[in-house]
Amino acid sequence: MGNDLFAAAAEERRVQRAPLADRLRPITLDDVVGQEHLLGSGRPLRALIEHDSLTSVVLWGPPGTGKTTLARVIARSSAKAFEQLSAVTAGVKDVRAVAEAAERRLGEQGQGTILFLDEVHRFNKAQQDALLPSVESGLLTLIGATTENPFFEVNPPLLSRSTLFRLEPLDEAAITKLIGRGLEIERATADPDAMDHLVLHAGGDGRHALTLLEVAVALARAANPDPDPGVQPNITLEVSEAALDTRSLRYDREEHYDVISAFIKSIRGSDVDAGLYWLARMLAAGEDARFIARRLVILASEDIGVADSQSLLVADAAARAVEFVGLPEAQLNLAHAVVHLARAPKSNRVTTALGAAMADVRERAHGAVPAHLRDAHYQGAAKIGHGDGYLYPHDDPRGWVDQQHRPAELEGRQYYEPSPHGDEAATDPFPAPGAGGEDGRR
Repeated sequence: MGNDLFAAAAEERRVQRAPLADRLRPITLDDVVGQEHLLGSGRPLRALIEHDSLTSVVLWGPPGTGKTTLARVIARSSAKAFEQLSAVTAGVKDVRAVAEAAERRLGEQGQGTILFLDEVHRFNKAQQDALLPSVESGLLTLIGATTENPFFEVNPPLLSRSTLFRLEPLDEAAITKLIGRGLEIERATADPDAMDHLVLHAGGDGRHALTLLEVAVALARAANPDPDPGVQPNITLEVSEAALDTRSLRYDREEHYDVISAFIKSIRGSDVDAGLYWLARMLAAGEDARFIARRLVILASEDIGVADSQSLLVADAAARAVEFVGLPEAQLNLAHAVVHLARAPKSNRVTTALGAAMADVRERAHGAVPAHLRDAHYQGAAKIGHGDGYLYPHDDPRGWVDQQHRPAELEGRQYYEPSPHGDEAATDPFPAPGAGGEDGRR
């Protein structure tokens, strides 16, 4: 009796001291916030859970979207036994132990077993293969959770025996609802602008939102150490900003977005040293080098474009080096790209040209493909006029001919206008139809 009381008291203290995200973890499907495409009324995952007919699944989504929460809700609603492993610490031996226990349980009690494997992408091929026989036979119902693309990180045989459900970042309404619940638990209030600030910086991550809220509540309480017992701590905009500041040195989600923004804007602003500084800061914080490389490839076309087409090749080469060489050596390749892109002439004319073309596609009549441009390679195409009148540029000594290439409704619309920077400053040798002189040039 004494031991039971001690255990109950210990559990109560543990719950009281647990992070807010743990204290708010849903118990039923109706308590889960977000993921309506999977858990809304009549949706596939909800139906499988409610009928306890779930087969092996892989839950794929960013951090804080409810993968672990869903697994625990399933554990509470299923008649199967629930086992949990983390791929960070578990190995083949642990998988075999779970499989042996599941076999005994099935033989002795007729009860199936669910295995929740968190961060399944951390298992190597051999470890994943050790799971396969038990999943294939149905001895284990696997719930794998991953933040990485499972098509790259999960062995095809294991993935083919599982249903893939993709979880999306929580939208602002879901984060607002979650923070509202957190305020009730913490017996606190928040000004509307402070609430908006926390929601904005949560980045679709529910766990992160609640952690920010927990810090903000602690700061609000600390600002008034001897409060009236009847007055709840209130989170102001200043307090919510301070909560973000206390976490910035850990380079968490909002810092991630702020630093990458500063990085891109520094290179766009041709500030080589600033670009290198932000690169060094990201690398020191453990930022994914592939993410940095992807951003450089995008920037090469978005902010430089035809003003220096070599920039795209340099950025692409750096991205390939990240995959081929890896860190830490690939830091040099990233730095090489940063210096080149920052020093390159800048132009956003590729971006604006595509935007103008997309606007015409959305807002104007599409029009038919001109007859002379239609496919004329199949039998009978010539009889209906396909290709009739097409001028083959290679037959012209200039390598260019003046002919219509768009629907008549859009002919003459100009999207790409070269800037006066870098290579774009050169005269365009291929004018719009009807604009060229006798030699085909402007």
